[in-house]
Amino acid sequence: MIKLKIDNIEYEAPEGSTVLDVATGAGLSIPTMCHKKGMPHYSSCMVCMVKDKRTGNYVPSCSALAQEGMDLDISGEDVLSLRKGSLELLLSEHRAECEAPCKVVCPAGYNIPLMNRLLSEKDFEGAFQLTLYEVKSSEIACTICPAYCENACRRKKVDIPVSIRNMKLFISQQIKQDKTEQETVEELSEDVFSVTGDKLKKKARPFSSKIGKLESSELQEWLKECPAEITRFREISDIKSASFESQSCMHCDCRATDDCRLRDLARDFAIKDPRGKLVNSPIVKKINHKTGLIFENAKCIKCGLCVRLCEDSTDEPALCFINRGFISIISEPLTEDFDNILKTKTKEVIEICPTGALSKFK
Repeated sequence: MIKLKIDNIEYEAPEGSTVLDVATGAGLSIPTMCHKKGMPHYSSCMVCMVKDKRTGNYVPSCSALAQEGMDLDISGEDVLSLRKGSLELLLSEHRAECEAPCKVVCPAGYNIPLMNRLLSEKDFEGAFQLTLYEVKSSEIACTICPAYCENACRRKKVDIPVSIRNMKLFISQQIKQDKTEQETVEELSEDVFSVTGDKLKKKARPFSSKIGKLESSELQEWLKECPAEITRFREISDIKSASFESQSCMHCDCRATDDCRLRDLARDFAIKDPRGKLVNSPIVKKINHKTGLIFENAKCIKCGLCVRLCEDSTDEPALCFINRGFISIISEPLTEDFDNILKTKTKEVIEICPTGALSKFK
């Protein structure tokens, strides 16, 4: 066993332990992005940096071995500032949106992307329940809203916006709430909006990354999630028209909205999204139509977890690093099509990804 100090408290640890192992075992919290217990260390994100007070050096706690007599600072002002800087660097080339534009501008905070997905999957009961959950008053907010969502809809730049407001109004009209249902909704639903006269008050929202300027060629990438031929409906009069119109949604929200380590840490460190984004990777959506895997490189932080997870696999092509230095990216092997990779490990790479770069197509 070795002895070391962390934030002026002495701890014992087995030889060969990393600083992160010791801290975690002691119940201390050090943020990580590129680390996964049981996998080889990579030390790419530098979010887990700590300070060795004896030397004044900063070391990545996920890979630095604990040594006899170490005196570590894991929560000082300098350490926190360094971690924040590391996160800001990751965000500077993170060309992604946490929330779809339609949801961001909705004064009521309705989950429009989820409604569109449920309708396009013909999960009409799910769409009804979502609206029931979101609406606290008998009057849906859309009746007094000039459809900010449709004005922000990215589909508008291609042809015409998705008929979001009419779909939401149609669903709300189908819901017949008795007193018991209304009481359940008021008990369960979040206080996402309040109506005062004709004004809607917004609720504070969590950290949200912005995508930056989109090139016309990048905009076309969003169409990959839409059917090649779509029947459009501005007026929504029945379930069929609602279902067809929902399929025109380009799904520009992030599927990891509620499960993104980068977003969580950005919120914890009170970081603002950088105004200018470094265009290291263009907006490209790669879809494996055999497994349903979607890969968006512009959301990737190059942590290498997906690569390391599959590096021992010899049965199927997997993701790997290509190029060198600043322009290195994660990709399918140059000799393989994206449709041929990860036929058996799709679920595992999605679960291990700390952002929404890897997700499931639905």
